[in-house]
Amino acid sequence: MTGFGFPTAYAVFVWWFSTGIILFLDRLPRRTFRWSMAAATVVLLAALYWMHTSAFALTSGAAYTGFTCAILVWGWLEMSFLMGYITGPRKHACAERCTGWRHFLHASQTVIHNEIATAAGAGCVLAATWQAPNRVALGTFLILWGMRLSAKLNLFLGVPNLGETLLPAHLSYLRSFFRRRPMNMLFPFSILISATITGILAHRYMTAEDAFHGAAYGLLTSLLALGVLEHGLMVMPLPSEKLWNWARRPARTFSP
Repeated sequence: MTGFGFPTAYAVFVWWFSTGIILFLDRLPRRTFRWSMAAATVVLLAALYWMHTSAFALTSGAAYTGFTCAILVWGWLEMSFLMGYITGPRKHACAERCTGWRHFLHASQTVIHNEIATAAGAGCVLAATWQAPNRVALGTFLILWGMRLSAKLNLFLGVPNLGETLLPAHLSYLRSFFRRRPMNMLFPFSILISATITGILAHRYMTAEDAFHGAAYGLLTSLLALGVLEHGLMVMPLPSEKLWNWARRPARTFSP
């Protein structure tokens, strides 16, 4: 597979497979979490190293390396949250009648440590690619961060499909901060802004004049388009969790 098809296929596969691996590990017995996080930390350090070395090369291979390394860094942050290591000081559900800014404050308390860790992760990616011509890793991380923040806000404000079945049991209290409703005021702007940026990246992808920029914009375009798709699944009656049924089987096989 060559040309415009490969970056898209690669981005889709990495997105699907990496998400599945994290869900798989998160449904193993909790006694395995420390080993999973230890292995993930080794991978994290290796990813930052390879991210730095590839950032000074303008080849298609360097673009794929930067993209993959950023996904690995993001995966460490996702694992630390889903396994309950870096979440927030509040670890219990909110009262049913709690609303408004007070409810938002309580929701923020459940994830604030993870948001701080994500900001620190962005700083590490920025440092690893500082003054380097290849910024694919930084672009990848910023797309993931922006779309995840948008998803969190939309889940809080209310969407039809919450995807709560993907939450592990030890984070079930987060469901009290999700709201099921037909639409919220933020959602159309989330779609409009992300779709516009996707269009800009897609144009640069289609008009790229060399292999590096073709791979770079192809990967970033595809990743952001997947983020738009994930947002779309919040309002479409489709069982998106079935994409990772293979990764969720340990929940029925093992007990904590």
